[in-house]
Amino acid sequence: MSSNGKPTPQPPAAADNGAGGPPKMYQRPIYRPQQGAAKRRRGGRSCPFSCCCCFFWTVLVILLLAFIAAVVGGAFYLLYRPHRPAFTLSVARVTKLSVSSSATAPAVTDAIDVTLTAKNPNKKLVYFYDDFTVTAATAANAVPLGEGSVPGFAHEAGNITVIKATVSASALAIDPTASSDIKKSGEFPITVDLETKAGVKVGGLKTKKIGIQVHCEGIKVAAPAPPPPAKKKKLAKAAADAPAPAAVDDAPAPPAPAATVARVCQVRIRVKIWKWTF
Repeated sequence: MSSNGKPTPQPPAAADNGAGGPPKMYQRPIYRPQQGAAKRRRGGRSCPFSCCCCFFWTVLVILLLAFIAAVVGGAFYLLYRPHRPAFTLSVARVTKLSVSSSATAPAVTDAIDVTLTAKNPNKKLVYFYDDFTVTAATAANAVPLGEGSVPGFAHEAGNITVIKATVSASALAIDPTASSDIKKSGEFPITVDLETKAGVKVGGLKTKKIGIQVHCEGIKVAAPAPPPPAKKKKLAKAAADAPAPAAVDDAPAPPAPAATVARVCQVRIRVKIWKWTF
């Protein structure tokens, strides 16, 4: 009996196990989840976490590489102060020009001599060029006037190189509606383009070559003057029975005057991505 006067409850008697031994205590079974279900739950919780980690590390690596590239580029610029090469077209002269009179399929035959000056303004950088492809066209409707080539060369630091080329065409078909751009007499404007690949050399290090275009515009050329008509000079008769010989003087056509244009050309980088060139 307890101190408050109430009887103390007795624990229930253990059931006899029928073997005469001591009574056994009842134990509640422990729940053990299946192994596959536990793995599925753990996998479901870890998948988003793994994706986040991968994304975070990818962004971190990209930012780190961009930072390193910016530091290297800045250091290179401060150390070498790179500048693009400068090209100036100084002379352009048409030595031959003829256009067929066909109204449906006109063709042009011409030859244009051009002279350019290439300057490397850098003090430590050396440019090295592949062969140049030189083309010319009318400025109004881009009617082609032919093409030529110039061998490649190494452009040393601070060096000035003179480039001479001849752009020519032989019976080149042109657009009938734009054939009026090519004048057989008088001046007409043209453009000259040079295409090549160029690389940079710094000490013993060479970079990969990339495409560049040298574009020259605002150039006016004139067709060569036509040859003068044949002149016959009659000689006085030396004797009554002696025929009067005639001397024929066929003077060649004078060359067209050279156009000293001194036009600064634009140097453009040509990057090719798959099928397109920018």
